[in-house]
Amino acid sequence: MADRTSIVISDVHLGEVPPDTERAFVSFLESLAGTAHELLINGDLFDFWFEYRNVVPRRCFRVLRCLSELVDAGLQVRLVGGNHDAWAGSFLADEIGIELLDGPVEIAIATRRAYVAHGDGLLGRDLGYRVLKRATRSAAFRGLFRLVPPDLSFPLARRVSSTPARRRAGPEHDRERADRLSAHAQSLLARRPDLDLVIFGHAHRPELLEVQPGRYYLNAGDWIHHRSFGILTDDAIELRHWS
Repeated sequence: MADRTSIVISDVHLGEVPPDTERAFVSFLESLAGTAHELLINGDLFDFWFEYRNVVPRRCFRVLRCLSELVDAGLQVRLVGGNHDAWAGSFLADEIGIELLDGPVEIAIATRRAYVAHGDGLLGRDLGYRVLKRATRSAAFRGLFRLVPPDLSFPLARRVSSTPARRRAGPEHDRERADRLSAHAQSLLARRPDLDLVIFGHAHRPELLEVQPGRYYLNAGDWIHHRSFGILTDDAIELRHWS
C-alpha cells in the first residue's frame, strides 16, 4: 500500500457472521497497522449495537480490542452508523477512540471530497423507513430501550435480524437495492460537480464505478459474502477482497 492510504469497509455484521469470518476480519484489521492512515467504516460493523452505560457486548471483544490498538498506534478510525448500529455512543468514541459520524456526511478522504452515507433511507420508496429511522434514533427511544435488560435486548435483536436470511439467500439477494443505490450515486455526482466521490454501503454488493473522469462511486460491499474493501490513495481507488 502507498504511504497515505485510506481504507473503506461496510456491512461486516459482527455477531451474525461465522467465527472464521470474524477471525479473518481481525487479521485484516491487524494488516492495517503501519500501512494505512485512515479506516472509514461505512455502517453495520455490528449486526446489532446498543450502548448501555455499563455493558459492552462480549461477542465483539476481539474486534474492539484490535480497533483500540490501531487507534493507539495512530490510525484514524471513523464510523458512519448504519441501520444495524446507529446507536453508537461514548464507549466507542471515548474508550476505543472512534470518530462517530452521523451520515450522510461530506468529508475529505485521500484528497477527495466525498459524500458518505450508509445508504438506508436514501431512496424514494424509503419514506416510511425514514420516519421510523428518525424515531428510533431519538434520545427518547434510546432512553426507553435502555430500560430493557441487555440479556433480553440482544437476543431480541438477533431474532428480528435479516442477516441470517441474507446469508442463506446468497450474494445476489439485494440486486435491486444495489442497482438503485448505484443510480442514486450517479445522479448525485451529476448534480454535484464539487464532489469527487460518493461512498455507500447497505447494498452488500462491491462496486467501483468511474462515473466521469476522476469521479467515482464506491460501495465497499460486505463481509457476509465478499470480504471486500476499498483502498484509496491520492492517485487511485481500488476494490479488493481479503483472502
